Formats: sequence, C-alpha cells, structure tokens
Amino acid sequence: MAVRPGLWPALLGIVLSAWLRGSGAQQSATVANPVPGANPDLLPHFLVEPEDVYIVKNKPVLLVCKAVPATQIFFKCNGEWVRQVDHVIERSTDGSSGLPTMEVRINVSRQQVEKVFGLEEYWCQCVAWSSSGTTKSQKAYIRIAYLRKNFEQEPLAKEVSLEQGIVLPCRPPEGIPPAEVEWLRNEDLVDPSLDPNVYITREHSLVVRQARLADTANYTCVAKNIVARRRSASAAVIVYVDGSWSPWSKWSACGLDCTHWRSRECSDPAPRNGGEECQGADLDSRNCTSDLCVHTASGPEDVALYVGLIAVAVCLVLLLLVLILVYCRKKEGLDSDVADSSILTSGFQPVSIKPSKADNPHLLTIQPDLSTTTTTYQGSLCPRQDGPSPKFQLTNGHLLSPLGSGRHTLHHSSPTSEAEEFVSRLSTQTYFRSLPRGTSNMTYGTFNFLGGRLIIPNTGISLLIPPDAIPRGKIYEIYLTLHKPEDVRLPLAGCQTLLSPIVSCGPPGVLLTRPVILAMDHCGEPSPDSWSLGEPTHSPATSCSHGWLQGSEDVLHLGEDAPSHLYYCQLEASACYVFTEQLGRFALVGEALSVAAAKRLKLLLFAPVACTSLEYNIRVYCLHDTHDALKEVVQLEKQLGGQLIQEPRVLHFKDSYHNLRLSIHDVPSSLWKSKLLVSYQEIPFYHIWNGTQQYLHCTFTLERVSPSTSDLACKLWVWQVEGDGQSFNINFSITKDTRFAELLALESEGGVPALVGPSAFKIPFLIRQKIISSLDPPCSRGADWRTLAQKLHLDSHLSFFASKPSPTAMILNLWEARHFPNGNLSQLAAAVAGLGQPDAGLFTVSEAEC
Repeated sequence: MAVRPGLWPALLGIVLSAWLRGSGAQQSATVANPVPGANPDLLPHFLVEPEDVYIVKNKPVLLVCKAVPATQIFFKCNGEWVRQVDHVIERSTDGSSGLPTMEVRINVSRQQVEKVFGLEEYWCQCVAWSSSGTTKSQKAYIRIAYLRKNFEQEPLAKEVSLEQGIVLPCRPPEGIPPAEVEWLRNEDLVDPSLDPNVYITREHSLVVRQARLADTANYTCVAKNIVARRRSASAAVIVYVDGSWSPWSKWSACGLDCTHWRSRECSDPAPRNGGEECQGADLDSRNCTSDLCVHTASGPEDVALYVGLIAVAVCLVLLLLVLILVYCRKKEGLDSDVADSSILTSGFQPVSIKPSKADNPHLLTIQPDLSTTTTTYQGSLCPRQDGPSPKFQLTNGHLLSPLGSGRHTLHHSSPTSEAEEFVSRLSTQTYFRSLPRGTSNMTYGTFNFLGGRLIIPNTGISLLIPPDAIPRGKIYEIYLTLHKPEDVRLPLAGCQTLLSPIVSCGPPGVLLTRPVILAMDHCGEPSPDSWSLGEPTHSPATSCSHGWLQGSEDVLHLGEDAPSHLYYCQLEASACYVFTEQLGRFALVGEALSVAAAKRLKLLLFAPVACTSLEYNIRVYCLHDTHDALKEVVQLEKQLGGQLIQEPRVLHFKDSYHNLRLSIHDVPSSLWKSKLLVSYQEIPFYHIWNGTQQYLHCTFTLERVSPSTSDLACKLWVWQVEGDGQSFNINFSITKDTRFAELLALESEGGVPALVGPSAFKIPFLIRQKIISSLDPPCSRGADWRTLAQKLHLDSHLSFFASKPSPTAMILNLWEARHFPNGNLSQLAAAVAGLGQPDAGLFTVSEAEC
C-alpha cells in the first residue's frame, strides 16, 4: 500500500516515538520492530552492520551501516543518539527490487570513548526506518587498544644439566586485545612445529623437554598486539655437562717397588659449560700379589742396577738439603724485614710503594701485586692525642645493648675450588680485573701480622683483619668484593630468600691463625615468631615449614650452642658479623617459619630534576633495606638525572604470597592527567621475595595540561595485599624543589677503603694488649672476660669466645667491627673500668710507654 508523501513526516514521528519508548532494552543482535498492520517484508534488513573495533593510539575508527529498504538510518552510542550532522549518508536504489537503500558512516574518537567511566564498555548501534517499521543492528563495541611496557613475569636465567627439563615462564604485559606471545632463541624464532623437543604452554611458558647442548642460548619472550611489540629481558640458559670417568685402564706390570698402577680420565663425558669435574683420583696403585714381585740379585746386571738406584737417591737427598738451606736463609732475611720485634716499641706508619696523598696516608694506590714480599713501617704506635693531656684515661660511660639474634644460616662457598680458580686466574694476570663490577664495589690491600681493615664505601660491607690473624713473616694481598645477585648462582629453594648482599673475600685458601670479621647489612626481621630457633639439619630444607637461614655447600646455622671452629656469626637488627678462618663467598639466606616472617623494603620516589616536556615520570623503587642496594639506585638515578622527591619509607614485606601494589590518587585534573590506564600497578610477590632482582620499580607517568604548570600535589600509596603499606603525600614544585636531595648524600665510611695497622683500629694497641692480658685469666670474683661480655650484651656467645685462645681478643675484635668508624671509646672504657680490677692504672697508657 502506497503512502502519500504528505504523511511521511507524521509517520516518521510516530515510529521514532515508539522507538524512544522501547529503547531501554539493550540488544546485541538485530531486532525488528514492525508497525502494526504493515507489510513485514518491507521491514529494513541490514546489508552491513557495525562490527567490534579497536582504537589504536589517537586514530578515530569508522562504523558503517547499510540497510534496504531504508528511508532513515541513525546511530545510537551508549544510549544516546548521535547528532545528525555527524552522519555521512549515501542513498541509492536496489537494482533488483527497486527499493530504497541507505548507507551511513560515523567516526568515533578516543576522547568519546574515554568519557565513559566504570565497568560499562563503549558501544554503538544503528537503527533503520522504513514504512513498515524499524530494525536495530547488532551492537559494536569500541575499545582503546594498548599494550603495557612491563611484563607481569619475565623469564629468568637458568643453569641446568644435560637432559634436564627446562621451563621458562612468561606472562606478557596486560593489553587490549590480549597479546600474542612468541619466543626467540638467540634472536631466531622458536617454532615448536619444527622441533618436537620444544613446546609452548597455554600460559605462554617455553618448555624444553630434555636439555641439549644446543639449547644453550639467550631466550627472549616477545609479546605483540595491534598496538606494539614488547620484548622481555633475555634469559641466559646454560646447559652444563658434569664430568664422568672413563673406564680404568689395565693394570701396569709389577714394578721394583712391588706395586702396579692403573689410570682413568675425566672424559666420558668431559665437563662442559661449567659442569663439575669428576670426583676422586685419576690414578690408582696397589701392591702386587703375584710372583712377579719376587726379585733376587742373581747376576752382575742386578747388582749394577741397585747400585745405580742408590746413587741417584743420594744425589736427590743432597739436592734437597741445599734447597732447604737456601730457603731458610731467604726466609731469615724476609722475617728480619717484616717481623722485626722492635716494631712493637717503635710503632708503625705504613709506607706505600707509590707516594700516598697527604690526607690519606694509609691508602694503597697500586694494583695488587702478589710478588710483593716486604713492607717497612715507621712512626709512633700510639695515635696523637689533641690537647695537653699526655695520657688516655678510661672514663665512665655505657654501651648500647645489641638486639638478640635468632637462628639463621650463612651461605659460604667451597674454599678449595675458589683457591684453584684463584691460582689459574693469577697465572694469566687477569684475576683482579675479572672480580668486581667496578672499582666502587671492590677494595684490596696488602697486610701482615699487624692486621687492618677493608671497606667498600657506602655499602655497610667491611672486613676486619685483627692483629696476629695473618702469621708472622707472611704478607697477604687481600680483596673484598660485592657481587650482583644475577651474576652469582645461588641454589635458592622456592621458599628461601636472599637477605643480604653477596660478598667475596680472598684469596681463598690462605692460612689464618685468628678469625677475621666480615660485616654486612641484611633486610630480615629477626624474630622467634617468624624465623625458627630450633635445631635445623645441615641439608637443604624440603618444605617451607622450617624457618631457618640456609646457604649452599658450607652451611652455618646461626645461634647454635656448639659453634663451628671455622665460622660464627653475630646477627643484629640490620647487620651481621661473621667470624671466619676461611676466606670465600658469603651470603645470608632465609627461610620463613610462617607468614609473619618479613623483610624490610626501602621505598624511594625519584623524578627528573628538570622537566622539558609535558610528561613527568615518578619512579617508585622497592629495594632491600641495605646500604649496598641504596647505593646502586642512587648511582643509577644520578645517571638518569633523577632527584629524590620524598623522604624514604620502610615497608615490612611478609611471606604471604601476596603481591605489592602501587597506586596514585588525588591528581588535580585541571593541571595534570594520569596516563595510567588501570587503577594500580603490581610487582609480583616472587620478584621481591627471592631477592635476586635489582632495581625493582614502577613508573607513574603524568601529563601537564600546560607547559607553565610546575606545582604537583597528589598521593601515592604502596602496600602489600592484606599486609603493610605506606602512603606518600607529594607536594612540591617540579622546577625548583630540591629539599629532599641531601637525604641521600653518600657519606664516606672511614675515609679510605684500605686501612693498615693501628690506623684501622679504635682501641690503641698497647691498651688492647693490657686489657687482654688482664681479662683472659679466669678470676674468682668474676672480673674477667665473661663479665665484659655481659656488660657488652654479648653473653649469649660465651661458648664461642671460650673456644678461642684469647676470648677477650674476640670480644674486642667484635667491638671494633661493630663500632667503626664512629665508636665511642669512653663507653667501652666504662665497661672495662667497671669490672673492679685491683690495678687502677691498668688501662692508662702514657706517651712514654708508646
């Protein structure tokens, strides 16, 4: 039935009103709404409907609708009609039916989509009219595409044995649409269809069923979608082969000494890629048990043979005697230079091989030279005192009580293997060059029986070498090195965590007659409720139910009643002091007893010193609360041109398997705009708990509305899910505010990294000797070293002190390690003077005695 032209506006108004009344029902599929009594065959049907689309960066997207028969088509987005002027309309006639056809297009911008807040997504739908009614198209959802920069989980380096399985996890960055993942092996694409030994899981992990030598490579996880392509940090996988012995050779013929031998080689297979050498001897001998060993001098040939052997033996003995005589004479000359007894009365002042600076007379300015055998000393033994008083007088005072220690385990590597490595590197003249990360993380010095101290500045790491720790007549070149966690393979189980820096001192294998003391920071929270105080085994733990600190190879359990003769450790609130008679590699490793176990994290906020663009980045670091971690980040930010914008805070991160979350709030929308697409950022729990990843941080990017904006006021929250948290109130000027810069000024510790002789100690040498000789002998009235340990709150270590030849020396050495360089001698003097010794002048040294 034809409709008169004059009725079209009225009919269109009726249909539009009916649509508006029924528009509350949102449908995702095509829906027809015919006019009562109209021909249903003339309802519009869509030839083209709008489809889901992604907005990439700032490019608007195009939506298209085409219907027949159609007299009008309008778009509706998120329940609101799109303005007519925003439609681009093309009308035509269908060639086969002669019915009117209409095509409509609109553009949707990023700004339109961003105006929609909450959980509702942005959608658009078109409505077509004809004389018989209306038809609604399917909904098209418009989403802003993005791909974050940071992977939720990146692959980590691994060292595995041959034929062992390898799993490299990868959780790509969050993105819309979700990122696709592929793997690269040395920049070549890994194709599981070409290598049946490799497959990729649904969670995007790369799995190698059985490791081969060819699988030694750098692996990279690559995530990509329509917006960007991201690469993870490369993970180095090393497939090592442990050595295995070849079969024994046949026994040799029976020799004149009634023995025969056989041999084997470490070649079946030979160790590769750092695999372990074969254990055991490569040569075996035994007594002959057959008649072949019965020899008689039955002829002149046998007599001549025995005479010749005896002559050779006599010559060898004479040659050995000559060598011993020459060695002894050289040794006497060396001892007379180095260990002259007159040094105890004349004192010493070290003289370096190269002239030293005037303000640092004890600083060694040369590379280590192990061929150096002599050093001369001169000067006064007693330090020069200011003022007219000629004596050092003990005064009353008190010592601060150290915190109690729990059970922990110290991580120490094998000294034998490191000694072999030291000799091999020394022969190529590259040993000291291969040790450190840089000169700021290594120190070294030349020491003899007078002792000294090595310090890595601004790290809390030092090595005290007490007097007589090095045998008299010996001169050692000793080094102290701070390692990067990623450069050292620690056998951490899933529930163990690194609590301290990884430190090496050496060379390994040198003879020490007294324990040296290694001092380093830790970030654990020692508590009987969080770390086990029971008696652990010396093997690795198999579950997380035992909370003790554990290392690899040589293991030291802190707090044991029976101390090791080689190692002992004093654990305090934020530092530990290791007594060791073997130099090597040390680290403090923890295993939690419960979710109450916590480690201290230092939170630091950095931002650019100068802002030349509209964007402004705030970097939030989450570090171990140790001096070495702080030093690394401060040096890194200096290179990046960053400044501290808030006072650092400490957060207690618990072993609860919950992640760390960071969010920013109350950003003034009239001045700044946050470019974060989600409400918060997260750092995974294991990235923090294992302690082997450096520089963990999140970045918040803000954008200024105007280049003239310089004031920033907002809040930043950092918290562990269901745990501790900290909030920062940021309020400063990004162009001129530097009031927090001085909080991280690195201070020099002790002036120089290497101190030799008396300059390395707070207690004058003669006073130290008097205290030792007076307090070492047992006293019936209790005025001996035991009482001194109680006054210094060290009475929990009496069994260890008693196991040493001089318990008082051990106590004084620990005091030196704990209180350098700012120790208060008057407090120690008060503790010693309070013992009630009968000789009132025992601890007074005059200038004449020096």
